[in-house]
Amino acid sequence: MITSNLQPFHLAILVNNLKNAKEFYGDLMGFKEGRSSEKWIDWDFFGHQLVTHLNPDYNGKNFFNSVDGHGVPVPHFGVVLTWENWQILAERLQNKNIKFVIEPYIRFKDQVGEQATMFFYDPFGNALEFKAFKDISKLFVKY
Repeated sequence: MITSNLQPFHLAILVNNLKNAKEFYGDLMGFKEGRSSEKWIDWDFFGHQLVTHLNPDYNGKNFFNSVDGHGVPVPHFGVVLTWENWQILAERLQNKNIKFVIEPYIRFKDQVGEQATMFFYDPFGNALEFKAFKDISKLFVKY
């Protein structure tokens, strides 16, 4: 197994409109824009590299898997935040009236994997999840 210090990940996703991508990822989410062209935009996604690539015909379609009694959209992506930063983001998104697929809540309360989570879509059908573990050392613990 390759082991190393944690490095930023790179994720490229499709969007059908770069102006709307700027409004969502830049204005609403507050991510800093990096390099860009007429076909893509790099975003600072909590220190990771998220790239929105233009495909005017893209229309994301998702599958749902049941987790803790909720229909979790698959595929999805996001970041594990600190408990405090998760609360700040959840409050900010609620104040901006984001439409949640799964409202911010505490999953697996009082269990090994207790975590705060929320799910929502970007304007292009890409599902995002942001979570925080009550005890981050339990991130990969088996039940």
